Amino acid sequence: MTPTTCDLLDERPELGCCLTPLRSVGGRRAFSGPIQTVSCLEDNVVMRAALDEPGEGRVLVVDGHGSPAIALLGDAMAKRAAAAGWAGLVINGAVRDIEALAEVDLGILALGAVPRRAGKAGVGAAGVPVSFGGVTFEPGGTVWVDADGVVVERPAT
Repeated sequence: MTPTTCDLLDERPELGCCLTPLRSVGGRRAFSGPIQTVSCLEDNVVMRAALDEPGEGRVLVVDGHGSPAIALLGDAMAKRAAAAGWAGLVINGAVRDIEALAEVDLGILALGAVPRRAGKAGVGAAGVPVSFGGVTFEPGGTVWVDADGVVVERPAT
């Protein structure tokens, strides 16, 4: 059984705890896995390319720079991510299709929702450390998510 984020932090206080007030909008409320990252602002081409890779139980952490203006994820992309084996997404930005996202077997955290879709210029970077909520998410680290929050472990060196 996967430990809760509360138990993890009680046992291992050195772990990071993301303080960004993210909202659970996916069909899976608790999830965990190895971290993959994307940094993008109001453009989801790089994120989409990452989600087209086999997920293998990983969690895609997306730094959308906190923008509430553009949705980086919608129901079609979420369904493809679930089918590809991703455990979930942690998005420092907005999503859309909230009612449909709740039906997808995928963990999804986001700042909120907006109906405007993302740009398609291909601006962004994958596989880079991203920081928000007082923690840094690094590819190869681990993230645990449940109703109490987001706990982060850096990759082993």
